[in-house]
Amino acid sequence: MNICIIGTGHVGLVTGACFAEIGNQVICVDNDEEKIGTLKKGKMPIYEPHLEELVKKNVDEGRLFFSTLIEEGVSKSSVIFIAVGTPPKENGEADLSSVEKVCSQIARNMKDYKLVVEKSTVPVQTGQWIKRLFNLHDSHQDFDIASNPEFLREGSAIHDFLNPDRIVIGVENERAANILKELYSPIIKRSFDSSLKSSLVNHIPLLITDLQSAELIKHASNSFLAAKISFINAVADICERVGADVEKVAQGMGYDPRIVPAFLEAGVGFGGFCFPKDLQAFIQIAGKFNYDFALLKEVERINKDRPRRLVEKIEEALWVLKDKTIGILGLAFKPDTDDMRFAPSIEVINLLQKEKAKVKVYDPVAMDRAKMILKNVEYGKNPYQVAEGSNALVIVTEWSEFRDLDLAKTKSLLASPIIVDGRNIFDPAKMKKLGFVYKAMGR
Repeated sequence: MNICIIGTGHVGLVTGACFAEIGNQVICVDNDEEKIGTLKKGKMPIYEPHLEELVKKNVDEGRLFFSTLIEEGVSKSSVIFIAVGTPPKENGEADLSSVEKVCSQIARNMKDYKLVVEKSTVPVQTGQWIKRLFNLHDSHQDFDIASNPEFLREGSAIHDFLNPDRIVIGVENERAANILKELYSPIIKRSFDSSLKSSLVNHIPLLITDLQSAELIKHASNSFLAAKISFINAVADICERVGADVEKVAQGMGYDPRIVPAFLEAGVGFGGFCFPKDLQAFIQIAGKFNYDFALLKEVERINKDRPRRLVEKIEEALWVLKDKTIGILGLAFKPDTDDMRFAPSIEVINLLQKEKAKVKVYDPVAMDRAKMILKNVEYGKNPYQVAEGSNALVIVTEWSEFRDLDLAKTKSLLASPIIVDGRNIFDPAKMKKLGFVYKAMGR
């Protein structure tokens, strides 16, 4: 098929590269000329494993193109995916101004039938608003609106797209459903040829719903996972008060097939662009329809409190933070990405700096992003440079590089043998045996 992806952020770029990988002709459009210029040179504006090689391969094989012109994308495509940003407003609602602007441009440039697909995470009933907008333009062209929420995890987005645990399609008629079923057929039937296709995936559920249900599924899914994380973090606080180990509690819970272990890792809380944004948006959506989603408000409150809890542990270990040097390992909100949007590290560093502490930082891939965000911090070239001379070392992101630290070397470099672990990556008994003052979350 001929496909247009509007928006080359994390979702749009991954979606475009993967649709090209399974054999489609794809044009990715963005109004950011610098970003499109970068992509045309074969360089990636974001870090995502396998993305650069996938983009290069499909550009070289003539299936993937980049443009700044929506009219070019619309004229060359029968299916148009909207993957522009929907950032939160101050009140937590999703800002749909980019979606509206793009839809207006699509409507003005349509010359024949188009299937317009919401890929951005949008509030329920957005599809109906898009439909009204198209009708207002009175283009007399036939079109359908569909919703196809994404479930891509940063750090494994390529794998998630090509080997999904489910595909959700929200449509208003059989015509739109059939087009999207055909588009996703190679993935569902496992008939595409790619080194990134997993042999472990056999059956992929395809759920076809109405527009509103599909729009709600993404918000409901992310909010539920956020609730699971905040729940185990609340349990972690209780564990500390009673002398229990949250890791063992989570393990015991996770054996229950109704609960499972995923997202039961206690720590400094969730970040990134999806969970915090979607949680706020779902609370606002519910409020618009006169439902007070108090459960999700508490999920949000617990999560916002986690950086403060981590800093409290640093203070418990050091007594006075003023003029102390604190080494921070991990800046991205999770491993295998350079994304620092809503990253817990930012609030942890802000709180430390308010106490007049000196901060040294290191992250395997997010350093360039960090330099645009953080002020008055010292950047290390590796974990050991950050540890050297620091009064405490703090784990904020659970990169595998940090799990494999030479702990004896780390101890010799620290001014005080103190590690505060916001991700529970080390064994407390082992750390104590090595002579560390080791503080974890809920252990």
